[in-house]
Amino acid sequence: MSTPVPHYLTAEQDRQVRRWERWNQRYFIFAFVALIVLLVFSSQLGLSSGEDWGALGPLLAALVIPIIALQLRLRCPACNHRIGWQAKLQAPDQCRHCGTFLRARQSR
Repeated sequence: MSTPVPHYLTAEQDRQVRRWERWNQRYFIFAFVALIVLLVFSSQLGLSSGEDWGALGPLLAALVIPIIALQLRLRCPACNHRIGWQAKLQAPDQCRHCGTFLRARQSR
């Protein structure tokens, strides 16, 4: 009985996945800092009061919606299947749909 040959991404496909990871990580850091600033200083900035969220709600939604969009945008370059929530800040090791390793084969 033979073992299946593992499939890896091409160098270009690997660059696409790493580009997504960089965008995802950078936006997450930006959004995290912006959320902290908004939540800590919202009353001083005039965005909310003790009883009313005012403009704070839409601003929070505007920061969170791109995180969701970035997560749903990632597709496996090998089979074009959406990876979605399987990814966090980085692409997972392997696509659940086709089993391709989501990295290029290392040259030895």
